[in-house]
Order: sequence, then C-alpha cells, then structure tokens
Amino acid sequence: MATVHTGDALRVLLTLDTATVDAVICDPPYNSGGRTSEDRRRGTTRDKYTTGRRGDLVHELPEFAGDNRDQRSWITWCTLWLSECLRVTVPGGSLLMATDWRQLPAATDAIQAAGWTWAGIVTWVKPRGRSRPTRGGFWRQTEYFVWGTHGRLRTDHEVYLPGVIEATAPGARERRHPTEKPLQLMRELVRIAPPNGLILDPFAGSGTTGQAALEEGRRFLGVELTPYYAQVSRDRLATIQPALEESR
Repeated sequence: MATVHTGDALRVLLTLDTATVDAVICDPPYNSGGRTSEDRRRGTTRDKYTTGRRGDLVHELPEFAGDNRDQRSWITWCTLWLSECLRVTVPGGSLLMATDWRQLPAATDAIQAAGWTWAGIVTWVKPRGRSRPTRGGFWRQTEYFVWGTHGRLRTDHEVYLPGVIEATAPGARERRHPTEKPLQLMRELVRIAPPNGLILDPFAGSGTTGQAALEEGRRFLGVELTPYYAQVSRDRLATIQPALEESR
C-alpha cells in the first residue's frame, strides 16, 4: 500500500494520528551552500545539486521548493516538522534524515531539539566517478543519514544493517528529480522498519523511498510540496504496485 499527499509537510503531519508510523525516512531540502537566504537564492536547485551537462534531461526538470532558508530558519523549521514526526512514530521507531557535510551539525542539533534520541549516522559513499574532487584535498563522495530513535530502539525486529552503504545515484538522463537517491541505498534503509511496517517520507520527491518500501514489503506514506513531483511519485508507485502483487 502506498499513498502520496500533495502539500506542505508540516500541515499534513498535523493531520496524522499519533504513534502510527514505524519509521520516518526522508530527504528534506538541504539548504546548504550559503550562510543567508540571499546566498541560497543564487542559481537554481538543478544547478546546485546536479553535475550533468546543460543538455541532459536533469536540467529540464522543474525546480523543487523549500531550498532557500537561512541557517537559523532551517534549523527552526526542521525542529517543527521533526517534532511532528516524533509524535506520529511508534515508541522505539526510527528516523533517518538525509543531509550533507555542511548541514550535518545542524541536522543532529535539530533532531535532538525535536525530542529524538540521536543514535548514530549512516554514511552513503558514492563511487569516485559520481562525486566531486577537490584539487589539493579530498573527494566529496559521501552524504549522510542522521539516525534517531523514539526513545529506546525497538528490539522485536531482528535486523543488522550496514552503517556504510556504497551506491550510485541515477545518472543525469535517468533522474526523475534533481536530488534523487539510489534505489539500492533506500532499499537498505527501509529495512529499519519491520515487515509490513509503515514508512513515512514527508519529502517524497519522485518516490524512490516509496518504491524501496514496497519492494521490501513495507507500506508507504509520502508527502510532497511540489505538485509535479507529487504526481511523478504517485504515477511511479501506481506502476510498480501491480507488478509486485503479481510476483508475490
């Protein structure tokens, strides 16, 4: 089962019942790369988060909303929606929040301010050919998922997941969204929820987390602010659900 709502994440979260979600797995707008909202308004989200050539399909994708907050407003905003995510998550459930190296300290502060127990960090490693070199320095080939729990981690679901995952993001021509994560990566992460558990993604994008959840035998509830991407997500999940049901 998969449902995707079109709308603001915080407003939709306020309508959800308490303690009904097994895990929150999300990739919110990073708002990185600038100290002020003016810095973050320069250029486009497509230019900021992709490295494909101008002629590639990724540069024809619509912009996505919410990536122009300054640092203080981003932390405050994160604390608000993360607090609601905590409310709707069952005790012992998990949060996995994507971020980059620039926003990692702020992200860990935000989850704790919202009431989550910080449990660790999962590292996504990108192959060198799909990451950014730094002359005289190190390759920027990692992003992170900040892991939090709603109180003590549940132990009724016996699973041992890797803390470092290597996966290749879709190429520029294959992407449905400028910041689309690898399906392989998300299939590992959704296993933090028990079989048939409910995965919540308040920033569903093009539906990769939803597809991963369905393929791993979990249910999915998504929210997406940009109508174009909400429909992409719904269409994608509607296509794969019948195929999965037939194979089972």
